[in-house]
Amino acid sequence: MKITTFFSHIPFKRTLLSFGLFFFLTISITAQFSFSGTITNADKNNPLNKVEVYLINLQKSAFSDKRGNFIFENLPNGSYDLTTLSVGFTNESRTVEIEDKNVQMDLKLSSLSINLSEVVVKEQAEKNYGLKRLKAVEGTAIYAGKKTEVILLDQLTINAAANNARQIYSQIVGLNIYESNDAGLQLNIGGRGLDPNRSASFNTRQNGYDISADVLGYPESYYSPPAEALQEIQVIRGAASLQYGTQFGGLVNFIFKKPISNKKVRVTSRQTVGSNSLFTSFNSLSGTVGKLSYYTYFNYKRGEGFRPNSGFDSKNFFAHVGYELSPKTTINFEFTSLKYLAQQAGGLTDAQFYENPNFSNRTRNWFEVDWHLFSARLEHEFSENTDLSLQLFGLDASRKAVGFRTNRVSQNDVLIAPRDLIAGTFQNGGAELRVLHRYNLKEKSAILLLGSKFYKSNNTGLQGAGSNGADADFSLQNEKFPNYPNQSDFTFPNLNVAVFGEHILYLTDKFSITPGLRFEYIKTQSEGDFRRIDFDLAGNPIQNEVFEDNRTLSRNLFLAGIGASFKPMDSLETYFNCSQNYRSVTFSDIRIVNPSFQVDPNISDEKGFTTDLGLRGNFKKINYDVNVFGLLYDNRLGEVLKPETRINAEGELVETGRVVRFRGNIGSAFIYGLESFFDWNILRPNLKEKRFTRLNYFVNLSLTDSKYYQSGTPGVEGNKVEFIPLVNLKTGVNFGYKNLMSSLQFTYLSEQFTDASNAPQNPNDNQSGIIGAIPSYQIMDLSLSYKFKFLKLETGVNNLLNQNYFTRRATGYPGPGIIPSAPRTAYLTLQFQL
Repeated sequence: MKITTFFSHIPFKRTLLSFGLFFFLTISITAQFSFSGTITNADKNNPLNKVEVYLINLQKSAFSDKRGNFIFENLPNGSYDLTTLSVGFTNESRTVEIEDKNVQMDLKLSSLSINLSEVVVKEQAEKNYGLKRLKAVEGTAIYAGKKTEVILLDQLTINAAANNARQIYSQIVGLNIYESNDAGLQLNIGGRGLDPNRSASFNTRQNGYDISADVLGYPESYYSPPAEALQEIQVIRGAASLQYGTQFGGLVNFIFKKPISNKKVRVTSRQTVGSNSLFTSFNSLSGTVGKLSYYTYFNYKRGEGFRPNSGFDSKNFFAHVGYELSPKTTINFEFTSLKYLAQQAGGLTDAQFYENPNFSNRTRNWFEVDWHLFSARLEHEFSENTDLSLQLFGLDASRKAVGFRTNRVSQNDVLIAPRDLIAGTFQNGGAELRVLHRYNLKEKSAILLLGSKFYKSNNTGLQGAGSNGADADFSLQNEKFPNYPNQSDFTFPNLNVAVFGEHILYLTDKFSITPGLRFEYIKTQSEGDFRRIDFDLAGNPIQNEVFEDNRTLSRNLFLAGIGASFKPMDSLETYFNCSQNYRSVTFSDIRIVNPSFQVDPNISDEKGFTTDLGLRGNFKKINYDVNVFGLLYDNRLGEVLKPETRINAEGELVETGRVVRFRGNIGSAFIYGLESFFDWNILRPNLKEKRFTRLNYFVNLSLTDSKYYQSGTPGVEGNKVEFIPLVNLKTGVNFGYKNLMSSLQFTYLSEQFTDASNAPQNPNDNQSGIIGAIPSYQIMDLSLSYKFKFLKLETGVNNLLNQNYFTRRATGYPGPGIIPSAPRTAYLTLQFQL
């Protein structure tokens, strides 16, 4: 009822109806015949369940049921190439001819081995070690012509217990990572000049639904799923904006492990100890009972950190329950809970870092996250050609930070002074509906995706005086400290309605184009007040006033894009995509008072586009993906160094004499570069030759340049864009023999600026720590694992050469100042699975 009422007041209702009608009128159903069969075990002659049968021409899958039966319906006349996919069994490839009648074909798959080694299982699962690409169509989503990368977690030998992002994302080109020492509780990734802070430039999802604080008003992710629970991580670059929202970075989608289908109960337990008192415990249950399937885990983490005052304690629970209503209809329910408390050691100045990177002069800084996610998903197959998915999701969460922070990082904490308290609550929910339909258009295959999303949030932001104690006390104490300068209380109600569509048109059997369009209605609001207190030179308050600041910003926008794919052979593809991007301004940023930087109250939304042109495929033993990209940023939000200003008691704008970072719309920038990935399978396991050795070498190299070509801010035009190292290199060797696996990885990033002023680093700075470039750094990581029956042992050393380096200059929490990265650390994991 509420949604109907809302739509009735939107002035563009006719536009939405016309848009939907246009796409639905393109649907043409001409298929008439079916292709079915039974899949059995060639050795035991028993039916095989959940074997994927994939029609390459239609890019459509069907799965065998418990009796081994599968079926494709409404197929037109023609020739179809199929392949089967099932771990532990041979892959069968056939050609099916449909000529005016239904076709039935039985398939027999041979078992590869009863006791396969770890190396052989990984080789069977995926030829490309640790990485694959998405098909043109997956479920109710289209990825044709897009740059897609999928991390296969089970195939990586990494420090999964600590969520080591440097290892997990080693084969994703061009990513820039902020590193922390909290066992991976937060993920901070960017790329192509996008700020890595809490992955805010990506649309972050798990199993297809949003997990960030607020997609529009505060798109930061305080929660990151544990790698031990994940099956894969999908990364789709900026072209994902048409299907998943307006972020410049694209999509990061965490896919959890599926319930095991052939057992009622599988128990997995992983216990890890490591440097700096690290302890993690991951315990999961999985199974299928009749039509009911489930997967659940509990993950506990604690550690002291390599610096004083940097301990953490985390509890994470996840539950998935699925039920098969019919062979064509399933429903899933999921619940996630995360609660963690971390002490923050604060930032350092450059001089402090080079004297002792383990130093901390902040003993009273604390951070707490309480995150609860809810989801329900319905999937229905109307026919072999038409699929529907409906995702309902919600978030009830909060994050709180309290501590002593000043723009003079070297200043010792005034232990009797009140601490700065920032608290936010996030309550949002929504629904996303998708319909995907396959049909023939002039005897050529065509695939249409239509979708819509409704999203509503009501967040709060509170800032004021915290306690003057040293414990993790997040209570507001403005009455006790009435002259505390940073006080505000706001709510941020946001509303978003989107309609989108993409359409694959196969002009030939080898060439396709994919146009797309997304319409967004965005309404962001801020309602509340803030307090302004002016002091005289002696520090006495001379003015104390409360100001209301209520804002509403509504906008309608269309985003368009087009992709193309040319695949002259199965092992070679050329892809192209150009899509518009958009990022709405976050009101919550405006109303946070920070002593280290100021925010322009008139900042506006960012606009631009992303384009990719690439070549990917396989040549003999080499898997590769090489592309050039361009990213145009209009009204780019950034930071420059400026004299701090303030309105005095007479209402005049005056300079305070301090230099701070100033955040606002800096100007227009162009970012471009070359991204390349090569994976050389030097040795592969071979059962016939009884060879159980795997050896592969990968190179992930990104060369990126940038320029502010227009700016109204003095000293910016012609500068480099911040957060962009010219050279971003990850390379490594993976070796396996039977059940022994190992990996050695090297990472190098060249110097990168942290503000649009391109301020150079000053190693002798002993004041702020927030000004200057991040120098180049190089890191090496070693990991090993060995599996014996139901036991598995993992160990490794991160930062093997014990380099002193940092990846971040924080302007707020957990700083301000330089946040040092961890020195050499080691870990040991014992896993058993029954």
